[in-house]
Amino acid sequence: MHLTKQHIITATVSFLLFFMGCVCFANEVKVATIDEFNSAIKSAKAGDRIILKNGEWKDVKLIAKGQGTSDHPIIIEAEESGKVFITGDSSLKIAGTHLIIKGLWFKNGFTSDKSVISFRVNSKEFATHSRLTDCAITYYNPNSKAIGYKWISIWGKNNRVDHNYFAGKTNSGTTLVVWLKGEEHIQNNHRIDHNYFGERPALGFNGGETIRIGTSKNSLLSSRTIVEDNVFEKCNGEVEIISNKSCDNVYRNNLFLESQGVLTLRHGNRCLIENNVFIGNQKPHTGGIRIINAGHVVRNNLMMNLTGDGFRGPIVVMNGVPNSPANRYHQVKDVHILNNTIINSSPIQFCAGKDEERSLAPANTIFANNLIFNDKGDDIAAVYDTLDGIKFYGNILDTGKEFNKAGFTKVKVNWDTLENILYIPNAINEELIKNSKSEGKLPKLDITGTKRTTFVAGAYNLGNTKLPKALILKSGTSWDSKVVPPKPIVTSEIIEVEPGVGTLRKALKKASNGSIIQLKSGEYILEKGIKIRSSITIQGNSKSKKALLKVKDGLEKNPTYFFRVEGGNTLRLNNLEISGNLSTPIKYAVVSPDKGISEPYSVFIDNCYIHSFKNKNGGSIYKAYKGTFADTVSIVNSRIENAYRGINLSEEKDNFGKYSAQVVNIDNTIFKDIEQWAVNYYRGGTDESTLGGKIIVDNSVFSNVGNTEKGTVLRTKGIVWVDIKNSVFEKSYRVINPVNLKGNKNTLSNCIIFDCGTVKATKGASAKDVLYKNPKWEDKENFIPSEKSPLRKQQHIGLKWDTKKQN
Repeated sequence: MHLTKQHIITATVSFLLFFMGCVCFANEVKVATIDEFNSAIKSAKAGDRIILKNGEWKDVKLIAKGQGTSDHPIIIEAEESGKVFITGDSSLKIAGTHLIIKGLWFKNGFTSDKSVISFRVNSKEFATHSRLTDCAITYYNPNSKAIGYKWISIWGKNNRVDHNYFAGKTNSGTTLVVWLKGEEHIQNNHRIDHNYFGERPALGFNGGETIRIGTSKNSLLSSRTIVEDNVFEKCNGEVEIISNKSCDNVYRNNLFLESQGVLTLRHGNRCLIENNVFIGNQKPHTGGIRIINAGHVVRNNLMMNLTGDGFRGPIVVMNGVPNSPANRYHQVKDVHILNNTIINSSPIQFCAGKDEERSLAPANTIFANNLIFNDKGDDIAAVYDTLDGIKFYGNILDTGKEFNKAGFTKVKVNWDTLENILYIPNAINEELIKNSKSEGKLPKLDITGTKRTTFVAGAYNLGNTKLPKALILKSGTSWDSKVVPPKPIVTSEIIEVEPGVGTLRKALKKASNGSIIQLKSGEYILEKGIKIRSSITIQGNSKSKKALLKVKDGLEKNPTYFFRVEGGNTLRLNNLEISGNLSTPIKYAVVSPDKGISEPYSVFIDNCYIHSFKNKNGGSIYKAYKGTFADTVSIVNSRIENAYRGINLSEEKDNFGKYSAQVVNIDNTIFKDIEQWAVNYYRGGTDESTLGGKIIVDNSVFSNVGNTEKGTVLRTKGIVWVDIKNSVFEKSYRVINPVNLKGNKNTLSNCIIFDCGTVKATKGASAKDVLYKNPKWEDKENFIPSEKSPLRKQQHIGLKWDTKKQN
C-alpha cells in the first residue's frame, strides 16, 4: 500500500488519541473516610492518585493494594504532606507493585497489628517496586513497653523507604525490619535511604534495635539491602543500633550522632561498611562498628569522641564459638578493616567477648592503614585473646600511649581542622605517607568520594577540605516533622502542709508538675496509698526533726504502699521519717508503676529515716514490679532499718536479659537490721544487647543484714556494672559471702568486712584493698568510728562523718 501524507496524519492522530485516552483513564480521587479510601483503592489502576484529605484519621486499618507500573505508579498521598494525622489504633499494609505512599504522619497512637506499616498484607500478598516516602512515625507506642511491634516491616523485593522521619519509639520491637522469610524476599535489593531515625530511649532488654536486616535463622541468605545517607541520632534502644543478620548488605554514608550503641554485623557475611561517620561528643556508651562472621569490608569510616567500651567500642572484633549455632557467634575471618580514622575515642576491642564459649580468635583478618589520634591519654586497644590470626600493617598512631604490636607506627601527624570539628591530615605529612602501606585491597576513593592519589592511612586524602557526605546529607521529610514529646509545665510552687489525717493526700491533689510539698514537724497520717502522677518533691522543713509519715491504725484494710510512682514521673523524698509499724506492717514504702507500664520513672530519697517495714509476705522498703523500668533509684544520706527486705529490683525472672533500673545509687546510707538483703538487683540470661544495669554503693554501712547461712547483703546477679567502695559490712556472722561479684565490671574496693564472711569475686571481677577488721565504733548507733578505729587510718571508709547523725 502506498502511504500518503494523509495516511500518516490519520495514524498519528489516532495514536495520540489512544495515548491521551490512556492518560485520561488515570483517576485522581480525594477521600475523607476509611470507607471512601477502601472504595477508591479497590478500583485503583496504574497511574491513579488517591489523596487523603487533611485532618485526623483515627483507628483506621489502611490496606493499599494495587498494580501500578514503573511509569504509572499508584500514588497514595496526603492532601498536604504532614497534615494527615493517623492516630489511635491504626496501621498501613501495602501489597502489589509500583505503589507510592507519601506524606502521612502516624502520630501519638499505637497499633494492635504486628507492624505500624508493613509491605505485605499476608504471606501471599506483598509489595514489590514500592516506596514509602516523606512520611513520619512519632511516639506511636502502647501503654506497656513489653507489648512489642515493629514500626516498619519490609517484605518483597525492590522496595524503597526514603526521606522519612521516625522518632520516639519506647516499646519492644525493632523500628525497621527487613524480612527474608521465603524465596520471594531474599536477594531483595531494598533501599533504605535519607531517613532520619531520631531519639529512642534505652529499652532495658533485647528488641530495641533501630534497623534489623534478617534474623539469625536465615542469616546466611543474601539480602542485598542498601542502607545509605541516613541519620541515627540518640538511638539508644540497645547495643545494636543496626543489627545485620543477612549477607551482602551495604551500609554507607550514614551519620550516627550521640547514639549509645554500634552498627553490628551480628550474623551474615560479605557486608560492606564504608564512609560512615560516628560522632559521640563524649556522651556515655557511644560506639562504632562491631564485627562478627566472615568476608566483611570495613573501610573509610570516621569515629570521633566515642566513649563506649566492651561491645560498644569504636571498632569491636569479636571472638567466635566453635561449631556455632546460627544464633550465637560465628568466627571472624576473611575480614578487611582498612583506612578508618579514630579520633579521641575509647580503645579498639580485639577478640571481645572471649570466654569459655567464645574461644575462637579472629582468623585471616587484615587490620591496615587505620589512623588513630588521641591526645587524652587513653589506651589504643584492649586485647582479650591471641592476635595471631590478624595481620596488622600501615596503622598510624598519633597518640600519647603505645600499642606494642608490629604494624603500628607512632607518627606526629600534621592536622588541619575543618568546620572547627573535623581533624583532617594536611598536605604536609611526609611521615604519614612514608609509613602507610599501599598493599592489599586498597580503597580507591576516600570518605568524601574523592579519588585517592597519594595513598595514606586513614579515611581522608591529605589536605582534602570536602566534608563527608554523611555530614551534609539532607535526611527526613520535606516538611517539619521533628517533634519532641510534650514537656509538662514545671512549677516551683511550694505548698505548705499541716500535720494531720489525710492532709498530705489533699495537698497532692492541688499540686502540679514540679511542686514542692513542704511538711512541718509532726505526724502525717495516711488512710490510703498515694499515687504520684506528676514529678513531685515531698520534704520536711527540718533536717533534724523530721516530719513523720505513717498509716492510720485500725483501718479495715491497710494500704499496700505509701507511694506509687506512675510512669514518666519523678518522686523526691527529703527529710522525712516513714514508718511501716502497725500490727500488720505495711508492705512497701515506695513502689514502681503497675506491672508492664513502660514509661521510665525515677525515685530519689535524701536524708530520710525509713523503718519498720517487717511484712514477711514479700514486703520491702522499695519494690519494682515486673515490666517497669526506673531510670534512677537513688538513696543518699539516709537510714533504712528494721525491715524484712531493702530494695527489691528482682522481678524480671524470665532470663531474657531484662532488669528493673538503669542506675541504682546508694551513698552515705545505713542499712541496719534487715532480715533478708539490703538490695536485690537482678538481671537474668545471657542477652548482651543492653547496658546491663549499674549500681554504685559508696560510703555506706550494712549492719546485721541477711544474717542467715545462705544470706547475702547485696545481691547483684547478672548486673554488668557493680561499683562498691568505701563501705562497711558487719555483724552478719552467718553470711558466707556478703557480696558475690562476677564479670570484669564488678568491683569492690576500700571496704571493711567484719564478722560478715568474705567477698567472692569471679570471672574477672575484682576485690581490692579489703580489710577484715573490727571497725571499732565510738557511737554504735550512728556508726561514728572511735579514735582507734581502722576507719580513721583508712581514708574515706564508712559514713561521711560531717553528716554524722542520720535520724
